[in-house]
Amino acid sequence: MTDLPVLYSFRRCPYAMRARMALLVSETPVRLREVVLRDKPEEMIAASPKATVPVLVLPDGQVIDESLAIMRWALDRNDPQDWLQRTAAGTELIAEADGPFKHHLDRYKYPTRYENVDPLDHRAGGLVFLEKLDGLIQPSGQLMGAEPTLADHAIFPFVRQFANNDRGWFDALPLSALQKWLGDHLASPLFATTMQKYPQWKSGDEEPVFALDVTV
Repeated sequence: MTDLPVLYSFRRCPYAMRARMALLVSETPVRLREVVLRDKPEEMIAASPKATVPVLVLPDGQVIDESLAIMRWALDRNDPQDWLQRTAAGTELIAEADGPFKHHLDRYKYPTRYENVDPLDHRAGGLVFLEKLDGLIQPSGQLMGAEPTLADHAIFPFVRQFANNDRGWFDALPLSALQKWLGDHLASPLFATTMQKYPQWKSGDEEPVFALDVTV
């Protein structure tokens, strides 16, 4: 098992979610170290001083500490569902999700962390991106076509977080394509495996192997 990469992760973090999904789909097993953000292990901070999840430490000591970079590393090794090939047109969309949409999401969900923030203004700002996604999904079922790609899996954890902040409001929106797209991804075997619960890892603990479930 020592020849497997080590993944520092936090179950509810959308960045860590998308990294875990790519590792699963690429059939790349890792030793999982589940992190509690208020009690980060020294080993993770030593590997990546910015101390944010996910962090992937390869057997040769190389560290990859950006979620999209982990996704691309895993899929460059093995991409059985052609996520990378079909997502070339989605690069700008991912950047929009990670940039302006995430800016609005943070201020909508955590307004007390910022000065002079009206969460409803940022909800409205995020809605513009949701409407864009809804228009792209129709009638294909996914963002880039009939099959899901890296773009779908890189973006939907953040849409999930935005929707869950006020699920009644989100469900009442006239965005049926987006709502179905999100619901289908949340109900997928891949996401169910991604969201398995693991205890907090502490130094010296044995790490569970996080790998593709036969039902995915």
